[in-house]
Amino acid sequence: QVQLVESGGGSVQAGGSLRLSCVASGVTYSMKCMAWFRQAPGKEREGVAVIGTSGGSTYYADSVKGRFTISRDNAKNTVYLQMNSLKPEDTAMYYCAAVRIGYCSLAQFSYYYWGQGTQVTVDS
Repeated sequence: QVQLVESGGGSVQAGGSLRLSCVASGVTYSMKCMAWFRQAPGKEREGVAVIGTSGGSTYYADSVKGRFTISRDNAKNTVYLQMNSLKPEDTAMYYCAAVRIGYCSLAQFSYYYWGQGTQVTVDS
């Protein structure tokens, strides 16, 4: 059974940094696409960043470009999200998602496996 477990969330002052991690267990293959989504209170879940199998293909939401970096370590079945220059509007529950096949995008319906989330709070 595949499980995604996020960690690294917390509270930080505006301008600070956090690094999120997501470990996929119960897999014997690399997930083709791994992504981060987030959902703020009262808002719909939105895509943040996605990375392909080799790590050479990445895509970011406009709101985080230049501040967030997604990376992955296939040997560890882990995807990371380095978040710098954090803003109060980045406050949300952050979810890791993965899928074995298909086109890597920030469309939620593309993803089959989801984690439980890790909370990120940015104070002004």
